[in-house]
Amino acid sequence: MTRGKDQTGEPTRRARPPDPGDKTPGRIRDWRDDYEGDYCVKPFVEHLEDLRRTIIWCAGLLVVGMIAAVPLTPWVVELLKFPLRKAGMDPDLSLQTIGVATGFSVAMRVIFWGGMLLAFPFMLLAIAHFVFPGLTGRERRALTRGAGFAAVLFAAGVGMGYCMTLPVAVEMLFRVNTWLHIKCELVELSEYIGFALKLLLAFGIAFELPVVVLLLGSLGIVSSE
Repeated sequence: MTRGKDQTGEPTRRARPPDPGDKTPGRIRDWRDDYEGDYCVKPFVEHLEDLRRTIIWCAGLLVVGMIAAVPLTPWVVELLKFPLRKAGMDPDLSLQTIGVATGFSVAMRVIFWGGMLLAFPFMLLAIAHFVFPGLTGRERRALTRGAGFAAVLFAAGVGMGYCMTLPVAVEMLFRVNTWLHIKCELVELSEYIGFALKLLLAFGIAFELPVVVLLLGSLGIVSSE
């Protein structure tokens, strides 16, 4: 391979990238300064292969989590009956099904979300294994520190939603029915389980907002200004 020549006929030289360890005043900071370790460029096809492998791993982990959640399904349904008891209703008498397949539908919904909850930490590890090679050292440290806080805050949000918000919400909804002079002696099981799971999931996600803001601030995407 021959080098090109400039206008004077002298061979041109390829400029070397700046040394990350060079602290010379006036040197422009390079993106590699925040990266710890060697770096390499992978072909686009290999990135697609890694993405396919990560998706397969996440799907497999979700299936394993759903299998592990099968024996826990009756216990989860019993836990979700607590807000009805706190609202002054007997869930064994008020919860009813209007379809033959309603029980199966409720069981599959609980198994899916329970499996997602059990497999979520391991799915994060699989995603991190795919994403981390393309991040700088500062970004890796920020995400690693934020992962632990995110898990704690998600559990705190779900706990608060279950112990405080869900019973109050169910009681308020029954009071609205009473105010409208509507008798609500029976509650459809599928509708109630879906409502409870969505509310708990919403509170868990809402508690993640502080971690998201801190991560964006540490990465320089947002600022206090």
